[in-house]
Amino acid sequence: MEYTQLGRTGLKVSRLCLGTMNFGPATTEEDSFAIMDRAHELGINFFDTANVYGWKKGEGITENIIGRWFAQGGGRREKTVIATKLYGGMGDWPNEDRLSALNIRRACDASLKRMQTDYIDLYQAHHVDRNTPFEEFWEAMDILKQQGKILYVGSSNFAGWHIAKAQEEARRRSTVGLVSEQSHYNLIVRAPELEVIPACEDYGLGLIPWSPLAGGLLGGILRKIDKGRSASENMVKELEKHRSKIEQYEAFCDELGEDPANVGLSWLLHQRAVTAPIIGPRTLEQFDGTVRALEIELDDKALARLDEIFPGFRTAPEEYAW
Repeated sequence: MEYTQLGRTGLKVSRLCLGTMNFGPATTEEDSFAIMDRAHELGINFFDTANVYGWKKGEGITENIIGRWFAQGGGRREKTVIATKLYGGMGDWPNEDRLSALNIRRACDASLKRMQTDYIDLYQAHHVDRNTPFEEFWEAMDILKQQGKILYVGSSNFAGWHIAKAQEEARRRSTVGLVSEQSHYNLIVRAPELEVIPACEDYGLGLIPWSPLAGGLLGGILRKIDKGRSASENMVKELEKHRSKIEQYEAFCDELGEDPANVGLSWLLHQRAVTAPIIGPRTLEQFDGTVRALEIELDDKALARLDEIFPGFRTAPEEYAW
């Protein structure tokens, strides 16, 4: 397994991050345990979750599964860099969502209890809260750090200017600030190249792409449909929107002799600022197939061909101004 620093920190994380969103809704607890055990066998030490995962308001189903896995011992907690997120609603009463100091305090304590741990390695804002000033956000996060409940703070779904605003307030307070940003980034969705990635590079944040295979579009969907696999109505709509590109992509993957899913992950690993794409397997079989992405070397010619199929963006403002 390859490891890298998380942004500008001294923390070492694996180049693949295990996403746990399917644990509970789509993957049984037994299978979730097996996937997490296999992750450690393969050297993956970076796991990502969120308090809302499980998708039953207030229950924290996925965090509870992780907590019961940690409770088995065997160094499971000690070997894991656990990242979780807050923002989404965990109840119907006021202050049970978003990034107020009150919710940050309560949400952190609840996540610690569910995951049966006394600290969170990376605590992330799942979305920007336009109603909470960054002064309040950082004061609450700094208190959690002082209490030893969290070690690092990250963001998710922030625009480039949100990252800049957060970091400048952190600088004013003489604190480390954000160390990572989770963004929707893949061969099809390349908007982060405009301003998010430049902001991450300038402020020293590691980029953690979510949905690296565009919800399955980059995972060999045409091959799977040809073999009789069904696709959701939404997936069919997305496929029709991008069919020409997907056809070219899968043909190019055939030329490379590689699985489309692994090529998509490998492409992300070749992009600047990327720390670790989040892989979200539903089964152990799906999970086992992803490690090959670390071994694929895409040369300049291959990267150029992928850019031809899926055109990206230059850094702003050059993309849209002189």
